[in-house]
Amino acid sequence: MELSFEEKDFLACCGSTKFAKQMALASPFASLEEAVGTARDKWFNNVDVSAWLQAFSAHPQIGDSTPSSQHHHPSVISAQWSKGEQSTALATATGSMLQELSEWNARYREKFGFVFLICASGRTSDEIFAELKCQNLHSFPRCLRAAFSGSDMLCSSSESHRYPNRPIVELEIAAKEQMKITELRLAKLFSSKAKEFSMAGQYPALVAKKVEEDRTSIIGGHLTAASEATAGKRFQIPTRTRPPITTHVLDVSRGCPAAGIEVRLEMWKGPHPRPSFNEADIGGWMFQGSSTTDNDGRSGQLMGIVDVVDPGIYKISFNTGKYNPAGFFPYVSIVFEIRESQRMDHFHVPLLLSPFSFSTYRGS
Repeated sequence: MELSFEEKDFLACCGSTKFAKQMALASPFASLEEAVGTARDKWFNNVDVSAWLQAFSAHPQIGDSTPSSQHHHPSVISAQWSKGEQSTALATATGSMLQELSEWNARYREKFGFVFLICASGRTSDEIFAELKCQNLHSFPRCLRAAFSGSDMLCSSSESHRYPNRPIVELEIAAKEQMKITELRLAKLFSSKAKEFSMAGQYPALVAKKVEEDRTSIIGGHLTAASEATAGKRFQIPTRTRPPITTHVLDVSRGCPAAGIEVRLEMWKGPHPRPSFNEADIGGWMFQGSSTTDNDGRSGQLMGIVDVVDPGIYKISFNTGKYNPAGFFPYVSIVFEIRESQRMDHFHVPLLLSPFSFSTYRGS
């Protein structure tokens, strides 16, 4: 039996009206699993950055109960869910901790322009605070700040210590945290709806039990992932809804996505295990796929959607000369390695481009 939902139901799960409308159009859903898969696809591949920011603004900062934007009025259900999600953090926080957390929230918002967003369910205030900040330059004497500026000694993981991140990196991490929250709330939504139908005799008790099991599985999965990430352990990645290697291009000179850039993905299949810096690599690269960036700067599928990606050396090339004939780079190639232990990971390799410079990073 399929369950139907309205736009307001999905708006309680995620404060983006664009996301809620797309989910309502995709309804009904035969299972929570199907709804979560659709939600991930809509959130990461269909809605834009403005939709992300609208969803962020619907959340109160950790330790507060009001939305971060005065223009956003969450539903009663959304407010109740938010309060419940922060319950562990609030129960474990002292007065001084809440004060310091409020100060760091203000610093974060000033730097990034949106509320610090984290899937707080089951997490203590200490855990959340540790992820928000790390031992940063402000804690060092002024004479040492220059020496440590830019050093990896201070923060080893962009997702473990959020405040030092670059804005573009932090935006994607916040979007990923929002999806975790959305998944938990979808599970609550399905569970509530199943109970309503079950009480009315319209929904088999066995199916209602399955919905509750799915809800427990999702909540348990996020709590386990959070605790294992804190301990520095790997955790199981869910079934993919997009290819394991993706990219997008931002034209930083214009301050907008770069549309119409041809992108090509290749994998090293040469006679040697890896391409050599000192030897020509002609004929060693095998074509995997190609695409052209859309109006959001995102490429289409460069490879199939597979749960396990083959380890090896990959190369993404961008036809930047065609995009900007007057620029310095006729094309840009980014070579990176996927290791055996990373077969289940996702690799987002963006290009930040200007006429005379470019940079990249591993995103999420």
